Amino acid sequence: MQTRTLGTDLTVSAVGLGCMGFSHAYGAPTDEAEATRRIRRAYDLGYTFFDTAEVYGTAGDPHINESLVGKALADVKSHVVIATKFGLRFDRESGTVPLPLVPDSRPEAIRRSVEGSLRRLGVDHIDLYFQHRIDPCMEPEEVAGAMADLIREGKITHWGISEAKEDYLRRAHAICPVTAVQNRYSMMARRCERLFPVLEELGVGLVAFSPMANGFLTGRYGKGERFDAATDYRAAMPQFTDEAVDQNAALLQLLRDMAAEKHATPAQISLAWMLCKKPWIVPIPGTRKEERMAENAGAAGVALTPGEVRALDEALDHMKMSAVFGGTPMRA
Repeated sequence: MQTRTLGTDLTVSAVGLGCMGFSHAYGAPTDEAEATRRIRRAYDLGYTFFDTAEVYGTAGDPHINESLVGKALADVKSHVVIATKFGLRFDRESGTVPLPLVPDSRPEAIRRSVEGSLRRLGVDHIDLYFQHRIDPCMEPEEVAGAMADLIREGKITHWGISEAKEDYLRRAHAICPVTAVQNRYSMMARRCERLFPVLEELGVGLVAFSPMANGFLTGRYGKGERFDAATDYRAAMPQFTDEAVDQNAALLQLLRDMAAEKHATPAQISLAWMLCKKPWIVPIPGTRKEERMAENAGAAGVALTPGEVRALDEALDHMKMSAVFGGTPMRA
């Protein structure tokens, strides 16, 4: 697969693998042995960028996703970039789905998190360490200072911010240069485009999570879809309702038309659209299926001209769409 550079020097595959779904949020967790086999299979398909977090887990093992990623990539860890995250825990006592998020980026909490992640991943340093969500009780300078300490100590080599805002990013970057932000970005969720000039100015990359609107833009979901509300966040996502299928008909047809023209799939077009916008955008679609991993990797080879990207943007600007899932509730 082609590669891209995040920040000044972090080389990753043009498409990364979001590993959360093996353990969390998209139905019952995959069997541990099978999950490790499939993650390792992604490396064989050309993926060198893998995304996880300390909170991607189950009630029985809240940190299992990091352990899965560590086991799967143990024999190739010097050839891959693993991103993980700190500063967040799920409120599992709330009884609601999606689980509310509780931020905590105190320096002492970060210290506990990094040691746990290093141990579970089986590595001596973390390649890219994201603040999972901004903690309203902590100033960006203090968080960035903690990251600078971890870099000096060799525990991490690069850091980033998930769901970053401009002021927070600028203040943090001034203390310890940020390699990437990880924000929700897709054809149905484009609000982070207003950050693009800042990212370009600072030399910060964008890791795009949910780049296919939680799978909706694959075009494989129609009316009558049912998801287990206890384990699958899609049960509460507005884009998967029967009404949304009608509301998004024009969007799905746009993808199908471009896919036919490019001899690609709608999923590949939804990824190629952002890949062809900026050379520093890296989407990290999540999937548990090997055939989808291969399909998503193939998006890096789909070429859209600047004119075709502009035409898609123009169509999206004037297209009616349903609401789309935009995140889980945050509790202070």
